[in-house]
Amino acid sequence: MTTSDDIERLFRTYNAPLVRYLTRRLGDRDWAEEVAQETFIRALRQECIVNERAWLFAVATNLVRDEARKDARRRRHLALLREEGRDEVVEQEITSLERAQEAALARKAVDALAERDRLALLMREEGLDYNEIAEALGLSPGSVGTTLSRARRRLVEAYESLQKDGESGRHAAS
Repeated sequence: MTTSDDIERLFRTYNAPLVRYLTRRLGDRDWAEEVAQETFIRALRQECIVNERAWLFAVATNLVRDEARKDARRRRHLALLREEGRDEVVEQEITSLERAQEAALARKAVDALAERDRLALLMREEGLDYNEIAEALGLSPGSVGTTLSRARRRLVEAYESLQKDGESGRHAAS
């Protein structure tokens, strides 16, 4: 279509029936008008159209089909993302549960320590230095290192013992 007169004539002649067809096909007049507009834009780029009406309806139909394919791909992609999101949520829940179980086990292990060992570890964890721990617990500053070392070793032993007890309890329940 080389002249604006040709395009104007084409638009006046075929726009209304094309929009009606597209509205019935799509169920949305605004979308139908957009597709019709794109169809006429493509007609501008054509040098020669033999059967104008057939060409316009074929191009409009193809535009709708292409859009439907894109939409289907988008829906599949979104469904995959939702599934991945669900998988991720499940993994996060499992991880949170495992962390909570580990934290509970660690709490039990800390509680199993002698009071002075437990307090020394907790104070050190809070950033108190050896002199502050010694003063708070009535120890000599030189004995704080030994107390902390012994408390860490006992904590590891208590934690590992609780883990083993938990595993043997799970196996017995199976």
